Amino acid sequence: MRIIYFGTPEFAASQLEAIITSGYDVAAVVTMPDKPAGRGKKIQYSDVKKTALEHGLPLLQPEKLKDPGFLQELASYQADLFIVVAFRMLPAAVWTMPPLGTFNLHASLLPQYRGAAPINHAIINGETETGLTTFFLNAEIDKGAVIMQERVTIRPDETAGELHDELMLLGNNVVVETIKKIERNECDTITQEDLIQGRTLKEAPKIFKEFCQVRWDQNCHAIYNHIRGLSPYPAAHTLLKSDQGEQVALKIFASNEEPCDHPYRSGSVLTDNKTFLKIATNDGFIHLTRLQQAGKQAMDVAAFLRGCHLNGSWQVSNDQ
Repeated sequence: MRIIYFGTPEFAASQLEAIITSGYDVAAVVTMPDKPAGRGKKIQYSDVKKTALEHGLPLLQPEKLKDPGFLQELASYQADLFIVVAFRMLPAAVWTMPPLGTFNLHASLLPQYRGAAPINHAIINGETETGLTTFFLNAEIDKGAVIMQERVTIRPDETAGELHDELMLLGNNVVVETIKKIERNECDTITQEDLIQGRTLKEAPKIFKEFCQVRWDQNCHAIYNHIRGLSPYPAAHTLLKSDQGEQVALKIFASNEEPCDHPYRSGSVLTDNKTFLKIATNDGFIHLTRLQQAGKQAMDVAAFLRGCHLNGSWQVSNDQ
């Protein structure tokens, strides 16, 4: 069985490696075009491209997936199956090409959390369980027939980065097992409509900078989940402002919650300038434990306070 693999980031590179290690014939790999990155604007290869090059696999990097030249080259490999992991939306001319179909690995238990950021949104919403789903692509995004699912418990203190790594490793087995099912013609698929059964669906849209701003008028637990659901990337952020007009912009990577009654207004900043920095919410405090000031490296709160004394009265600012 000849396979063409579509993917870009580290998550997808892990599954490509697993497919190759399992002995399957990867006829070609499709990934995003190279792009300049960082301060030096050096050309960076995607993780999937690096893996493909390590194994000497034919590599396709089209700017446009509907380009006739790309479609002709894709068809020339005469692949039986396409596999898509963490890639952009494929046009019908691509996903309908292989005789055995095209399947995708999605980091949620579909139909829940369709969209670009399922790992982040599951944690932000306080879910205690998520998982992986493989499904055949169809004309609608993340709505194809489900092939298999694997469930995972989300720990109460787990970050998006930790869950990403856990699902990435689990995905290696899920993708290979899905290939085996297709190869043996043992796919007992189920439509997502049958899985919905009256449940309210939660979406996982792409995350933009505005969404990462912490809303300190929420309760402790919601803010705590928001911070860990965005850690380490793209990271929750806030802006501290003193009564003297000083400002400190922060990314927050880790925190602790302290539910309690208090007399402070939401967004009030409290610190001893040595060991703790906490911000008032409507039902307690959020202790910032690992953070990054603009232009500096991430550090624990004690190291931050040694270099940045917050003298006087401080509040969070909405002007970000």
